[in-house]
Amino acid sequence: MELAVGNVQAINASVKDYFLLLKPRVMSLVVFTGMVGMYVAPGHVHPFIAIIATLLIALGSGAAGAINMWYERDIDAGMRRTQNRPIPAGRVHPDSALEFAVVCAISSVFLMALVVNYLSAALLLFAILFYVFVYTIWLKQSTPLNIVIGGAAGAMPPVIGWAAVTNSLALEPLILFAIIFMWTPPHFWALALVRSEEYDKVGIPMMPSVAGRRSTLKQMLVYTLLLVPLTTVPYFVNDAGFLYLIGGLGLGLGFIFHAVRMFFSKDNSKAMAMFGYSILYLSGIFLLLVVDKFLQG
Repeated sequence: MELAVGNVQAINASVKDYFLLLKPRVMSLVVFTGMVGMYVAPGHVHPFIAIIATLLIALGSGAAGAINMWYERDIDAGMRRTQNRPIPAGRVHPDSALEFAVVCAISSVFLMALVVNYLSAALLLFAILFYVFVYTIWLKQSTPLNIVIGGAAGAMPPVIGWAAVTNSLALEPLILFAIIFMWTPPHFWALALVRSEEYDKVGIPMMPSVAGRRSTLKQMLVYTLLLVPLTTVPYFVNDAGFLYLIGGLGLGLGFIFHAVRMFFSKDNSKAMAMFGYSILYLSGIFLLLVVDKFLQG
């Protein structure tokens, strides 16, 4: 009886580890922005297709994250934040992780083309390939601009969601892409400031390590100051209403407050507060788009 219980626990742990390879916390924000892209898109899509498209965006995002974990397994083993991930902790064999990730990636693109449309499948494929080959393999270990350029992959979900409904591209999803793209550097550099010693240890040229803390704080502030007016564009192109404008500006003032506080701080004690708020900020901006469209009918 005890042996049976132990086997069940082992099976559950194995399933959990494979799920963790998909980076579920990162995936959750990706899925949300992709769903918002579908919701604000003009036209109608069958709820079944919308659910399938959402799941495939999640699967494709998770597959890219799993390949990232496979490729960076030695780096992950050298950082406290990542050393307990399934591969460096020895719970999943690297070959098995890569096979799992590749199957997920191919399946997500193939099913998106089969069930939804070719454009959304092509955009999903682009996001996966960009994250794996441009960000993970090329940029991550070669330039402090890694997260700036690499942020394009994480900004794709609302564009994919829009294409899943309309089978086309337009200005509106590109604005949402730009918002996430501009949000990514101050969001991630807040974490990088706290973890700079770990990145130095494993040889990752993050901005705080290469340009220094002061320069990073200046860039975080500049990106934040550019981001807030950018988030007002949906209102001025008649893609969102007054509720979105006021709510977005309110959230933006909070983000600016965190960036200014970080800029004048003498240490990184407030960095995780800015990192946490940045997630709430982006979620809030996209949630406002949903609420605003719902109220407008």
